Amino acid sequence: MKKLTTASGSVNIPAELTAKYNVSGPRYTSYPTALQFQDFTPSDLRSAIAESPFRDSDLSLYFHLPFCATLCYYCACNKIVTRKTAPAIEYLAHLYTELELYRDLISGRTVTQLHWGGGTPTFLTDQQMMELMAKTNACFNLASDDQGEFGIEVDPRTVDAGRIRHLRECGFNRISFGIQDFDPIVQKAVNRIQPFEDTRSVVDAARRYGFKSISVDLIYGLPHQNRDSFSRTLDQVCLLSPERISIYNYAHLPDRFSPQRRILTTDLPTANERLGILRLCIDRLLSEGYVYIGMDHFAKPDDELNIARVAGTLQRNFQGYSTHAETDLIGFGVTAISHIGHSYSQNEKEMVAYQASIEAGRLPVVKGIRMDEDDIIRSFVIRSLICQFELNYLSVATHFDIDFKSYFADQLAAMDDMVSDGLLTMDDEQITVTEKGRYFIRNICMVFDRYLSQQASPVSRYSRVV
Repeated sequence: MKKLTTASGSVNIPAELTAKYNVSGPRYTSYPTALQFQDFTPSDLRSAIAESPFRDSDLSLYFHLPFCATLCYYCACNKIVTRKTAPAIEYLAHLYTELELYRDLISGRTVTQLHWGGGTPTFLTDQQMMELMAKTNACFNLASDDQGEFGIEVDPRTVDAGRIRHLRECGFNRISFGIQDFDPIVQKAVNRIQPFEDTRSVVDAARRYGFKSISVDLIYGLPHQNRDSFSRTLDQVCLLSPERISIYNYAHLPDRFSPQRRILTTDLPTANERLGILRLCIDRLLSEGYVYIGMDHFAKPDDELNIARVAGTLQRNFQGYSTHAETDLIGFGVTAISHIGHSYSQNEKEMVAYQASIEAGRLPVVKGIRMDEDDIIRSFVIRSLICQFELNYLSVATHFDIDFKSYFADQLAAMDDMVSDGLLTMDDEQITVTEKGRYFIRNICMVFDRYLSQQASPVSRYSRVV
């Protein structure tokens, strides 16, 4: 497989091209997307587990821990902002019961991937984190430290070197630090004051205590950002030298996420400036030796994420890009999403409903979708494009016993304009996304999304592509 590279400054994107493709669209952390989820019962979930083609394979687990001590204005996560400890104690009790409900359904499968997200997982006390990991190990068979990928998202403002050491002792061997931006003006605008030196201290501690992979998250498109200010943030991030860097496009949807109403639209960078920041990130990080994994992820060449890309086992899920393509993912906690076999399912979004379901002895799943054959084919196509930036017709035809050109005749015809605009090339064998096209990969994937033209999933529900 070819190495993805971009020569610094080599991609010219005219303003009119940005305007043309700056529409709203999915991020494709799943296909079908969550907007297509309908009623989905515990019985449906049990059937999905029994019928999964991966039922004899390893497991991936995700835990949603929704508590935060402070509010970041840009945040669109399901969260509970509080400084009280009692809600977390009650929540953990329900999580333990949910673990037991799944233990009775799934046994004997090794957990090779585990991730805690939020919210702020380090809102929990050291003792609570140790207990949750121990309970997970009691209900499932966690792989050894040298075989499993066990990650946690960390707000650097909530930890010190001692807590970093404790996380390693709990069994985590991968750690992700939220940064977003080091510029003090941007930090003030989004209510997240986080000095560089404090962040460097905990990153250094993670390296000292033996975490195998250190990741940092950045966001572009926040208020007051520009290329010059973000260049300084990149300078500081490169000093940290993390194994992985995620750079997410801020989705400003104040009608859906009320904390974002504290951010003035007039303070946000223009679409051209946002695209300029992304170009800056790609050029700078490639020059630092990182590999451009996909739409918003970079990794060092020897990181497992890049190894998975080269091997063709890279996948994209609700945590971004991931290394385990053929495993069932079970999500625990309020609003958590599972991907089991050819189905997606989501837990109750409201805490009261989630807890009521657990107390009644029911799996808290409430929405989801059982993918039909067309969903499965299109998911494969979109995943190939977003993970590999290319799509070989024969690979799809062989996988699903279809004639690719006949099956997707309308889509191929609809892409002529993208070919003319230099976003991709097409020949008799494959679609190849150009370096320019990588900036608009969501637009390219949207061509293959059959739901976008249906009233059930209005495009306005999604964030802007640029």
